[in-house]
Amino acid sequence: MSGATQTGSGIRVAAVQMISGTRVDANLQAAAALIEQAVRGGARLVVLPEYFCLMGQKDRDKVDVREAEGIGPIQDFLAGQARQHAIWLVGGTLPLAAPDADHVYNSTLVFDPQGMRVARYDKIHLFSFRQGEESYDESRSILPGQEPVAVDCTIGATTLRVGLSVCYDLRFPELYRCLAGADLIVVPAAFTATTGKAHWEALLRARAIENLCYVLASAQGGQHENGRATFGHSMLIDPWGEIVAVLPAGAGVVSGEIDLGRIARCRASLPALAHRVLV
Repeated sequence: MSGATQTGSGIRVAAVQMISGTRVDANLQAAAALIEQAVRGGARLVVLPEYFCLMGQKDRDKVDVREAEGIGPIQDFLAGQARQHAIWLVGGTLPLAAPDADHVYNSTLVFDPQGMRVARYDKIHLFSFRQGEESYDESRSILPGQEPVAVDCTIGATTLRVGLSVCYDLRFPELYRCLAGADLIVVPAAFTATTGKAHWEALLRARAIENLCYVLASAQGGQHENGRATFGHSMLIDPWGEIVAVLPAGAGVVSGEIDLGRIARCRASLPALAHRVLV
C-alpha cells in the first residue's frame, strides 16, 4: 500500500511505514522490500521507522540484539541497502551498545549512497506513559543521547541540510530550535495509537511551521506481535504546515518532493527564524 504522492521538480524523499515484529531477520526482509518500492518511486533519500529492526516481546529483547558501533548485521544491512540503491538512507533506529550492559542507545544512523555511515544520533528524550493498563518506560532499557545532530546530504547538485530526531523528541521544541535552518527534519517513530491519535499530526505540523522546513515522519503503523498498537500516519509536511502525503495505517511507503524554492519563499515572506529573541 502506498500513500498519496506529490509530483514536481524537487528532490523526492520517502518514508517507510512498517509493522515490525519480533524477528530481526523478518523485519530486515520487510524493510528491504519497502526500500526497493521507495526507490522504484524515485526516492533519493529514504527514512525507516523507529525500531524497524525489532519490536520485541519485552524490554530486554532490544538489549539482546544490540550491536557495537560499526559492527553487526543490522548495520551491514543498512549500509548494503544504501549502496545497492545509491540512496541516502536514514536507518530508523537500532539498539547500539551502551556502557551499561543492561541498556542500549536508541540510535539513528545515516548512510550515504556509497554505503558509508556519515551520522549518528542517539535519541535524547525517553518516552514514559501510563494510562490505565497501558504503560511504557523506555528508561528501563535505553540510555539517553546528549547532542542534537544534523547532516548535509548531497543529491545531484543540491545539498539538503537534514536534522535528526526520533519519536518522543517531538514534544520538545527546544531540540528542533537547535536544528533551525535545516531544509528537512526527519522523525523515525513508533508513536502509540493512544498518544498518536491525540497529538501526532499536531506536533509534526508545529515542528514544520515553527522551523519553516519540511518534516518527514516514518512511523510504525499497526498491531504488532507483542500486543502494542502503533498509530502510523507516516507523512511529509511542507514548510507552511501543509500535509503533502500521508499513509494512515499498514506497511507501505509515503513519498513527496522537497522544494528548496518553497522553503526560501516561506522564509522570505515570514522571516520568523530571523526574528528569534530567546536563542
